[in-house]
This record gives sequence, C-alpha cells and structure tokens, in this order.
Amino acid sequence: MHTRPVQMTDVTYNAANQCFESLVTLHHGDRPRRYACAIDAPITMSFEDAAAGLHRQALRSAAAETGLQSRIARPAPAQRAGRQLFDPIRWLEKLVELPGNRAA
Repeated sequence: MHTRPVQMTDVTYNAANQCFESLVTLHHGDRPRRYACAIDAPITMSFEDAAAGLHRQALRSAAAETGLQSRIARPAPAQRAGRQLFDPIRWLEKLVELPGNRAA
C-alpha cells in the first residue's frame, strides 16, 4: 500500500453540527490538494480517532474526485501589460548602434 504525506490543519469540533472538521492536505505527485472534511462524532471521541476518520474521508474524496477540494497550482510569471520581454543581447546591440558611442 502506498502512503501519501498528509497534513491536517485546525482540527476543530463543531458543536452545532456535532462533528469534527478539518482541512486535510494530500500530496498527489507534485501538487498538493486540499479537502474540507467533516465526520459526525461525539465530542468524547479521541483526537486520534477523529484524525483517522478525517484522513479516511480525504482519501475517499481523492479517490472518487468528489467533495470540496482545491488544487494548488504553481504560479507562472505573468507578462506585464504593454511591455515586451527584456532581451539583454538585443538591448546591447541597440546600445552599440547609437551615434557617438564609438571608441576612437
């Protein structure tokens, strides 16, 4: 069985809904995915059992591609509006072509 790194943030008990809730991060290859998980349980449940249940729910959601999830994409540098990319070689060539820049 292949295990994936798992991170849980802020495991809390929601007394109004009587459930444990957490944002569970599963690392799928090179991109982590986050799943909002909640399990119905009494407040007397141990933290370890609640964490295991949230982990199982995240794995089920990942396998079925269901549930609330977010995928963290790597940021790509965006080109500034109205500007071309800077080419240092072309800039130097233009600098040499300017009048009055010749050595004696």
